[in-house]
Amino acid sequence: MFEKRCRALQERLREQNVTVAFITDDDSVYYFSGYYDYLHMEFGRPTILVVPANDEPMLITPQMELEMARTQSWIEKIHPWQDGLRDEWRRPLQKVIDGALKKRIGIEPTLMPPAVRAHLDRTINRSWQIDVMPTIANMRAIKSEEEQQLARHAGEVAGAMMQAAHDTIAADVPEYEVALATSSAGTRKAAELLSAHYDDPGMSPNTHFLQIMASGDAITQPHHRPTTRVMQKGDPVFMCFCGMTNFHRFKLGFDRTFWIGEIANKQQEAVYKVAVESQAAALSVVKAGMLAEDVHAEYAEVIQSAGFDFPFRCGRATGYSFLEKPQLVFGDKTELKPGMVLAVDGSVSVEGEFRAQVGDSIIVTEDGYEPITSFSKSLDDVVIA
Repeated sequence: MFEKRCRALQERLREQNVTVAFITDDDSVYYFSGYYDYLHMEFGRPTILVVPANDEPMLITPQMELEMARTQSWIEKIHPWQDGLRDEWRRPLQKVIDGALKKRIGIEPTLMPPAVRAHLDRTINRSWQIDVMPTIANMRAIKSEEEQQLARHAGEVAGAMMQAAHDTIAADVPEYEVALATSSAGTRKAAELLSAHYDDPGMSPNTHFLQIMASGDAITQPHHRPTTRVMQKGDPVFMCFCGMTNFHRFKLGFDRTFWIGEIANKQQEAVYKVAVESQAAALSVVKAGMLAEDVHAEYAEVIQSAGFDFPFRCGRATGYSFLEKPQLVFGDKTELKPGMVLAVDGSVSVEGEFRAQVGDSIIVTEDGYEPITSFSKSLDDVVIA
C-alpha cells in the first residue's frame, strides 16, 4: 500500500518535471513510507523522506529511530544521522541536491520544520523550489478501500468513546472522570479491532490527545479541556472527539451536545435544534459532483435564517491528518468525489450564553454518503437522566 502510493507520487513528479521531492510533513511521510517517526513531534530532529522522480526513495531520520524505521517502512535506503556529527541531516540532503541534474526540487513550503526550510533557502535558489503540496493533497483526498475500512473502524472507536461519555456524564461527577472513561473505552475498542483485523504489532491501540469537553458556563468554549469542575444537574455538556478519534493514525470528526437531567433554559433547546437542522441540511446535499462550498451554503442558510450569526466552516476532509483537502467553507470550489472522508458539523453559537454543536464523519459516494459515526441527536437521548 505504501510503496504503491510512493510510486504514484514518482509518476506525478515526472509529469511535472520535478527532479526530487523532500517530504517532511509527519503524516505524508507515513502515507508514502509507512514510517511514523518517534514522538509525532519535530523537536529539532527532522525526518525527511526523499523521493526522486527516477530513483529509489530514501529516509533521512535520527539514528535513535533507525530500528523503528527499518521495522515499519518498505524503504531500504535509510540514512541515519546523529546529533552534532558530520552536519547531521544536512549532509545527505545536500548530496541529493548537488546530484540533481535539473534543479527542480519539490518541497512542502508551509509544512517543513523551520530548520529544514532555512537550510533549503540558503542552498537552493527560490526559482528551483516547486510546491508539491497540492499534488500530495490531491493524492490523499480520495481514500482507497483500505483507508475507507480504517475510517469505518475509527468510527467504531469513536462510537465507543461517545457511549462511554454518555454513560459517565452525571451530576456530581468531575469532568476528568468522563475523559478517563472515554480514553479507556476507545483504547479497548481499538485493541479489539487491531487484534481482529490488522497485522501491525507496532501500532498502539491507546487513544491519545487531550479530551475536548466543556460543561456549564464553559459551554461556549469549543476547545475547552477537562478540569476538576464537578458537573451539576441542568448543565449542558459538549463532547468532541476530533483529536482522540485517531485509530491506526486515521482521524475523524465527531461531536455531540448533552444535558444532565433537564434543559432548564429553553433557549438552549431552540439553539440545539437549529444546530441539528443545519447539519441535516448540509448532509442532504452531499454527493459526488457537489462543490464543497455549496455544502457549507446549505448549512449556513439554516443558521442565518434562524437569526444567528454567520457560522464557521461546516466541516473538512480528514484522513491521516486532522485537516485535509477540501474544506466545507465558502471559497472552496473542490468537487466532491467518491471516497472522500468528510467531517460535517452543525453548530450555532450565542456569544457569552450558549453553544451547541453536533458533528459526524462520512464517506462520500456517487449519490450520497455512507455514515461512519453515529449517535442519536434526539432530545430524548441527549438529555441524560
